[in-house]
Amino acid sequence: MCLNWPAKVWVKMLNDIISTKKNQWLQSSDCAITGLIGHIKRADKLRTPQIEAIETYLFLKIAGENKPLWQLFSEGFFNESQNSTVLNLKPNALALYQFAKRQKLAKLADLILEHPSTLDYDTIIKSLFYNVSYPDYLLSLPMGAGKTYLMAAFMYLDLYFAQLEPDNKHFAHNFLVLIPSGLKSSIVPSLKTIKHFEPSWVLPEPAASHLKSLLKFDVLDESKSAKKSNKANNPNAKKVNDCFADPFGNVFVVNAEKVILSRVDLNPTLSTVEKTDDDKSRFANELRHLIGEIPNLSILIDEVHHAATDDIKLRRVVTDWHAGGNITTVLGFSGTPYLQKADTINIASVNLKLTEISNTVYYYPLKKAVNSFLKKPLIHTVDKLNRLEIIKRGVELFDERYKNHVYANGTIPKVAIYCPSIEVLHDEVLPFLLTDLAISQDEILEFHGGNKNYSLPKENELAFRSLNLPSSKHRYILLVQIGKEGWDCPSLTGVILSQKGDSPQNMVLQTACRCLRQVDFGKHETALIVLNQENHDTLDKQLQQEQHTSIEDLNDFRNDKPTTVKRFERLNQVNLPAIDFYQLNIEYQTIYAETVPNTSEKLSALRSNLGTFQTVGISYDNNSFEAERENLNTIAQSGNEIAQYFQWLFHIARASFSTLSVQELREFDGDLKAIFESVTFEQNEQRFFNTRYDLSKVESQIRLSFAAKRNYETRYDHVKESAQLLKITTIPDALNDEKLYPENAAFILDADKNAPLDVDLKNVQMTYEEFKKLEAIPADVKRKNHSFHYLPYHFDSGFELDVFKNALGLLDNFQDLEIYYNGERGLTGFVINCATRKGKNLEKIGKYTPDFLILQRGADKQIHKMLIIETKGEVYADKFKSRRAFMKSDFLDENQKQFGYAKFDFLYLEDSKGLNENTAELNAKINQFFTEVL
Repeated sequence: MCLNWPAKVWVKMLNDIISTKKNQWLQSSDCAITGLIGHIKRADKLRTPQIEAIETYLFLKIAGENKPLWQLFSEGFFNESQNSTVLNLKPNALALYQFAKRQKLAKLADLILEHPSTLDYDTIIKSLFYNVSYPDYLLSLPMGAGKTYLMAAFMYLDLYFAQLEPDNKHFAHNFLVLIPSGLKSSIVPSLKTIKHFEPSWVLPEPAASHLKSLLKFDVLDESKSAKKSNKANNPNAKKVNDCFADPFGNVFVVNAEKVILSRVDLNPTLSTVEKTDDDKSRFANELRHLIGEIPNLSILIDEVHHAATDDIKLRRVVTDWHAGGNITTVLGFSGTPYLQKADTINIASVNLKLTEISNTVYYYPLKKAVNSFLKKPLIHTVDKLNRLEIIKRGVELFDERYKNHVYANGTIPKVAIYCPSIEVLHDEVLPFLLTDLAISQDEILEFHGGNKNYSLPKENELAFRSLNLPSSKHRYILLVQIGKEGWDCPSLTGVILSQKGDSPQNMVLQTACRCLRQVDFGKHETALIVLNQENHDTLDKQLQQEQHTSIEDLNDFRNDKPTTVKRFERLNQVNLPAIDFYQLNIEYQTIYAETVPNTSEKLSALRSNLGTFQTVGISYDNNSFEAERENLNTIAQSGNEIAQYFQWLFHIARASFSTLSVQELREFDGDLKAIFESVTFEQNEQRFFNTRYDLSKVESQIRLSFAAKRNYETRYDHVKESAQLLKITTIPDALNDEKLYPENAAFILDADKNAPLDVDLKNVQMTYEEFKKLEAIPADVKRKNHSFHYLPYHFDSGFELDVFKNALGLLDNFQDLEIYYNGERGLTGFVINCATRKGKNLEKIGKYTPDFLILQRGADKQIHKMLIIETKGEVYADKFKSRRAFMKSDFLDENQKQFGYAKFDFLYLEDSKGLNENTAELNAKINQFFTEVL
């Protein structure tokens, strides 16, 4: 029998399995990269898919010990543990059985159960992963997601760990970047951006700067002997040979087919040595041999989804290299992880057709990227018009939307008009733009490889390379067989494919999406794609087959404002009671202690005590900060801000918000000039502010000197309140971004008996009942009636989201506990009045909305105990100190006094600790608070 295996199944299956195992590892005590991932997230320079890909890569490197995928699969590394207690199968058999069950391949699953000991499981599993004996991982990220920067990140991470453990073969010391033939003109410049990657985005200092100083780059693109040489030299081989003097931190960029594979014979003997004795063969053999000798070499292959013939050649070459013991890892990068021709795997009587690249370990779909950070496209189809008419329509639409736009970085939007041949470009399209559309020649750039009839001046290539600079004034880019993929030009905002053949049919998706790269991070940007009907149909088909989306879906993302998601309350499903607690209520009564301000006395006192306003010098020593106060009588002079007395008075008055004028200040010139001279110093006949003084505090005291001193009498009591966790039933739509959770919200809504009829489930591939039959039900779905009083939640930060996900996993061991997100202001009624103690009095410091609530109900279904959890980024920790102190003392003490037991507890989690440490602290608090005997 033959079972057709849908294209989307394998990638999603393997990606989901690895993602689940990776997240478990990241949360475990065995994870050694918690601090590193925390640093990357705090640096906030990489996108979510890049960070997730790094997590996956390091998971396979460290937890997976850099083993080939087939071996990890066969050893049961990805197996779900619960099945091992049900089936008496060896790890490799269990792995294949679980795979069959996940993909609903009943015949294969039955075959394994009927003949558990007769199938050659290792051979079958190896065939799924192309029978390679080395670690071979593909990371699939769409165009514009930052694959080139991801390559650089992997290089620096490998070198970082390699320096920590020089003898660990899991981490590379040197790197070979392979690019497809024909893309040299567009991909090599993009890969050179690796040089500009800032390693501090993924590594701490000083390690980052040290490693950057070690990297050495060479492009192996010379195909001829050295000039004026009497003998044939191999300049590419010489570059590689030179690296052996210092085999650490070398990065070689190579045109894969032209330099490495051009002389590889597909003879069944699997030899990668060309038998002929011409110079080209000798050069290719010499270069391949030397590359195979580079120690601890990692191979990175860009746009890995190319022709099967080249893929076979490459695997042969890499297999030969690996036999020499020097290959560390092979990494492939692609936005389209599919096979041009399906592979067929025969397992006894079952044939499996694979249409995806099966070693895809990370997958981030195009639709998700468009929703998150790529330009939102308008895909406009024009039917029954000729080439020039469609180009005219496309240029008019482009000009209408973008002619007067300039991006924040100074670049102007550009539109690429693709032509099937140089003749069509020169004889039809270019004259049409110049005459009929009256476009200036200065705004048009043509770029192609040339032929015997048409050639281009050399400056055109430079202009093409410079299109993404503010200095470029070219707006209409005419291309032939250039820029189909790998072309990195974020300011490209439009693409026109007017006829079939403007792009190879198998690359319409890559060509059309050239214009989706983001220019200004965090901005809502749009793009224009204009197609004739044939290219429309091809693009729609490729989007569905390769990206599981459609033109209709992508067009839905284009709005005048960012897309939003409709949300729903689930109060009936969770039956959430009100929270009874005692709230602090403070009232102030002002008592004036002075009838006049006594300004002169206060300014004189300030002059006498200026030493108390000296700043504290800070020195850094061994990861700890130490404060040192200098001798009050020998204040150093430091600062470069020019000081002028009258401007200083104006600044003091302006900061009083109209309660104090410059005229009032001038009445006390004598005192104020004395203070001014004390907090400034003179150098080269110019006066400067002395930064050794806290000038803001000095100026604040000056303003207070003009106000009558007042005392406050504080009256406070505690009032019992009953707060609803959701005080509104119509929840506002949320911004559709990566801080929405859960991803399975549609499944949960589908499962609710009273699910709203207008819930959009068109993208749900199975019902909830079918979903429940999966062997690994996600925690969010499993705890749907104990964790979500509305759907979906929209978190303020990725740290909040990570804490919530981990908490869901912890609560599997506490079936009587529920967790809810309370941090979205305006939705919740549970808001706490906070205060700080000033002597015997309490002073208001504002309201506090806790992030998370873990609660336990009593026999009456009311809330018996509740753990209040606050998450904070390190940069916000100081601002929360006073509220944190109030919660841990006054709030807890008063409510324990009123209820007669510890109804509430409070836990503060900060992202500087790392997710593992925070999860352990949360687990300990849950165990202590909810299991203690009262």
